Amino acid sequence: QVQLVESGGGSVQAGDSLRLSCLASGFTFSYYAMVWFRQAPGKGREFVATLSASGSSTSYADSVKGRFTISRVNAKNTVYLEMNSLKPEDTAVYYCAKSYGGAPYTRTDYVTNWGQGTQVTVSS
Repeated sequence: QVQLVESGGGSVQAGDSLRLSCLASGFTFSYYAMVWFRQAPGKGREFVATLSASGSSTSYADSVKGRFTISRVNAKNTVYLEMNSLKPEDTAVYYCAKSYGGAPYTRTDYVTNWGQGTQVTVSS
C-alpha cells in the first residue's frame, strides 16, 4: 500500500534552515505530483509547495515563496522541502502528500494519500 514517511523536522531558531524529506513507497513515484502541506496549532491544514511528476513545474504559497524549495529525486522515491530563513510563523506539523495525478495541484481535495507528519518548531 501507499506509504509516505516524513523526516527532518526539529526545533530551530529564527533564521535557521531545515530540510524535510519524504520517502514514498507502494506506487510508481515518478508518475505523481507531490505536495507539502502544514498545520499550525489551532489552524487548518494549508498548502506549502507542490512539484509536478516530471519535476518541471512548481508552485508555492506566498508565505514561503523565495524561502522554501521543493525538489524530488525520482530514483530515490523521495521529495524534499528545503526551508531557509525560517520564521516563528513557520511552526507547524508538515505533511507530505501524494497528488491525484502528475500535475502540481495545490488543494487538499486532490490529495490521495498523506504522511504522518513531522513537527517543525521555530523559536524567536
